[in-house]
Amino acid sequence: MALSAHSDSHCPVSLLAADEASPVWTQRLDGTSPFMLIGDHAGCAVPRRLASLGLSEAELRRHIGWDIGSAEVALRLSVMLKAPLVMQRYSRLVIDCNRPLHSADSIVAISDGTVIPGNASVSAAEMEARAGEIFQPYHAAISAVLDERKRQRAASALIAIHSFTPIWEGRRRPWQVGVLYNRDPRLAVALGKALEGEGGLSVGYNEPYDLSDETDHSIPEHGERRGLPHVELEIRQDLIADAAGQQQWAARLARLLPPLLAAL
Repeated sequence: MALSAHSDSHCPVSLLAADEASPVWTQRLDGTSPFMLIGDHAGCAVPRRLASLGLSEAELRRHIGWDIGSAEVALRLSVMLKAPLVMQRYSRLVIDCNRPLHSADSIVAISDGTVIPGNASVSAAEMEARAGEIFQPYHAAISAVLDERKRQRAASALIAIHSFTPIWEGRRRPWQVGVLYNRDPRLAVALGKALEGEGGLSVGYNEPYDLSDETDHSIPEHGERRGLPHVELEIRQDLIADAAGQQQWAARLARLLPPLLAAL
């Protein structure tokens, strides 16, 4: 469901109540690392006004609602690298913060066979409320951190931490990790090769998704547009479903990423 360019200005809609959490979830914003971490699908909260989108808590906590394990990996990696981290708390089913607002996947009516009742009929005003109160503040926070780092003449490399379900629409995905890129493959391909060098890992290049201007927002907007080294990382969810897996992957990335960036 794409966000309409035309809103009903006579019917403004407020989405988040004053006591509800900000969509922006940050850590170590003063971190000295050249890496900046982001998590587009880190949370599965739903504003009270949307009444859980008509879904059960179990459905919201499935992979359709968020990137399972990604927040925990990102939080651990932020500590290990001393890197700033900006994540998004609300479910991708409310609005997908890694989709362009004009995309049909910005607000989906069905995901992996599950109908989303609360998204069946969303007015233009409601769409704009979701964009204005969740999508835009999240991306403004990322921009603010990168702008400040640029002002301080600090180098930045953007790492987007995602996770993917092992099975999508009945099809098994064989990769354990994917590295995604579009116009600038340097850091992504270098990381993919380093991960392959770990032994026993099946690495997908632009798997299980392609990265493009039409399907993604964060890397094109904050990485490519600024000319920063970047990678969108996808880790299979069964590998980071518990603390041990999350720690293992964070430690692996903390070990591999710094020398790769230095080589660039």
